[in-house]
Amino acid sequence: MATFHFDLVSPERLTFSGEVDQVDVPGAEGDFGVLAGHAPIVASVRPGILTIIAAGKRERVIVLGGLAEMSEKGLTVLADVATAIEDLDRMRFADTIKEMEDKLADKEGFELDGAIERLDHFKSIQHELNATAMH
Repeated sequence: MATFHFDLVSPERLTFSGEVDQVDVPGAEGDFGVLAGHAPIVASVRPGILTIIAAGKRERVIVLGGLAEMSEKGLTVLADVATAIEDLDRMRFADTIKEMEDKLADKEGFELDGAIERLDHFKSIQHELNATAMH
């Protein structure tokens, strides 16, 4: 399988840089997979789990928004936050979800819609983490 260069960058650090076989990105308009030779694209990244496949190994990273750009140089994801699943404090993540739920009552209109959408993304991540923990 052909490989391509991939960089995952967050404000804190360069989380990943190297040759990969595939990257599955949680896009704002829907999840998408990137392989070598993918057409150039710029896409918003929603909160979700990004999967990196390289040399037969899968690495899953939680991203909380950002931007993805595929060019002739490879794929770059500029993530607002990027945390390896094994580094995630699951109790703190659950507390964050609870806080988000509690704050919904203070919002209205478009602000409420956005808060509900973000909460749904966080709950989706939590659901996938819980499903993974059972396997």
